[in-house]
Amino acid sequence: MNKVPCHLAIIMDGNRRWAKEKAIALYGGHQEGVKKVKEVLRWCRDREIKILTLYAFSAENWDRNKEEVNFLMNLFQSAISDEIHELHQKGIKFKVIGQKSRLPAKLQKLVEDAEAFTKDNQQGFLNLAISYSGWEEMAEAIRKIIEEKIPPEKINQALIRKYLWSADIPDADLIIRTSGEQRISDFLTWEASYAELYFCSKHWPDFSEENLDEALRDYQKRQRRFGR
Repeated sequence: MNKVPCHLAIIMDGNRRWAKEKAIALYGGHQEGVKKVKEVLRWCRDREIKILTLYAFSAENWDRNKEEVNFLMNLFQSAISDEIHELHQKGIKFKVIGQKSRLPAKLQKLVEDAEAFTKDNQQGFLNLAISYSGWEEMAEAIRKIIEEKIPPEKINQALIRKYLWSADIPDADLIIRTSGEQRISDFLTWEASYAELYFCSKHWPDFSEENLDEALRDYQKRQRRFGR
């Protein structure tokens, strides 16, 4: 492929619908979804996509059944614990973007340690959006700017970017959403302003390497003018 996105973001949608179609417990869909992440990360490395951001859990998802939320928090904890050493060996920097303070204390500590462990890696970047809201990301940036008493005349786009959770991440080039929904659902609200969008009908656990290549081929055909 002669042109791939530097920053690929994916809205991993359809775990529960996949489980329902398979007539299994919905938690099984979440478990299969986690397995898919490792595959997709490998596919991206093979295609020299340097930055991968995955929408794992939105701020609105806290309103789901408490049992399901607890299951997901434990699943995130297990996945990070199991994979962080391999990510480090491959030179991948790991980061969580979102309202980290809302996460269980044990998960917060694990995320903090994982980020510190991989902070100097430069071969690739894996960002997990957990308890994420693009609107809240911008609201928090504004609150910090006010707290630091920065004069209004000094506030511009470049300054605001410095206060985003994604401050050290370039804007998304391509956003893929699985499971047939065609919206971005408050994902990377600032960073997706000029992203190309691609919608795949497959549920996330069924997302394949060929589906990724279809999205990349579609991306290659587009002309990104950025309003020019």
